[in-house]
Amino acid sequence: MRTNIFVIAITISAGLAFASAAQAKEKHEEEIISRADVPMAVQTAAENEAKGGRIVRWEKEGRDYEAVIEKNGKKWGVEINANGKVLGKHDESKEQREKR
Repeated sequence: MRTNIFVIAITISAGLAFASAAQAKEKHEEEIISRADVPMAVQTAAENEAKGGRIVRWEKEGRDYEAVIEKNGKKWGVEINANGKVLGKHDESKEQREKR
């Protein structure tokens, strides 16, 4: 009886570990794409965020997009969903340091 409970607990723990690892990998997988591959709603949202700056790169992250915007000598990553909703912003230079 205890063995069965132990096996079930290990199975559930392993499943949760693999699921969270797969989710973490999905979130950090970035693919550089061209502007032509970006939906118009996403482009419009990014252009609004880039006022006074310029979009230097587009990335696809899972189902979402990221516009890398250079503004005032700094690069910012703006995460946007396919409907054009801004999900978040981050300092791109910090992300580049983490990847090294």
